[in-house]
Amino acid sequence: MKKKVERALISLTDKSGIEDFARALTDLGVEILSTGGTAKKMRDAGIDVTDVSEFTGFPEMLDGRVKTLHPLVHGGILNQRDNPDHRRQCQEHGIKDIDIVAVNLYAFEKTVADPDCSLADAIENIDIGGPTLLRASAKNFRDVTVIVDPADYEQVLTEIRATGNTTLKTRFRLATKVFELTSAYDTTIARWLATVDVDTNPYFAGE
Repeated sequence: MKKKVERALISLTDKSGIEDFARALTDLGVEILSTGGTAKKMRDAGIDVTDVSEFTGFPEMLDGRVKTLHPLVHGGILNQRDNPDHRRQCQEHGIKDIDIVAVNLYAFEKTVADPDCSLADAIENIDIGGPTLLRASAKNFRDVTVIVDPADYEQVLTEIRATGNTTLKTRFRLATKVFELTSAYDTTIARWLATVDVDTNPYFAGE
């Protein structure tokens, strides 16, 4: 029988519906991990949350550029639950499974839509940890439920309530949505960067 969901990592730009989703997960006995503003929003709603920095024992740093890039996070996502060697390594290194990842990305497109957006501002709105979490989760869809769209919260909850986990078909569908999103996201970044004139942009002055 498929193992029950134990732990979810939630880190969102679009926080719509997150209180109800997270509260439902905690009611089902799922531990919630989170970062920054997402953690605050859930705590303000009375939901018990563990900071990722507490989970990893390593602080957020570099102005938030490094939050979730840690072996305890990515090992928890990427390990294959039915692989004995993976299980042994996880036990050896204290890696706990992360079974749900709900993430959406920095609003790069919205940021650069502002005609006054500088290259420096655009660069700071290129998400690194988010796409990494999403791609890791989508790659391991056999074991991990990944959510990029709040519209999928209800189906995920319905399936967990019924069996303790989502179905493999649902996890595959959600993983496919991830690669559609990250592909479009990177395309948007590449197209905008291609419009930058390096000869006139002040970012390159005094090089």
